Amino acid sequence: MDVIERIKDQLGSHAIVLYMKGSPDFPQCGFSAQTVQVIKECGVQFMYINIFEDLEVREALKEYSNWPTYPQLYVKGELVGGCDIIMDLHSKGELQEMLEKAA
Repeated sequence: MDVIERIKDQLGSHAIVLYMKGSPDFPQCGFSAQTVQVIKECGVQFMYINIFEDLEVREALKEYSNWPTYPQLYVKGELVGGCDIIMDLHSKGELQEMLEKAA
């Protein structure tokens, strides 16, 4: 399975997927930490992929998503965005609804 197929499989197998630096218990950048915090506040289950553990996905995902930075949040296979967008959606109360519908 090539890397794009693996990404599609990850996104197709889970409703909420976060590609991040580190893990939810040990985020390795401030943006990943902020994103994990607001997702956890929403009280939904999510899958994460530590891009430091899979360099092939790390590089391919930038092209797949046309989004150059991490973290990247996907809901039902669609890119929602990075930390700034997630924080904005959270402050408007829209993230909670979006994640609950997906979960």
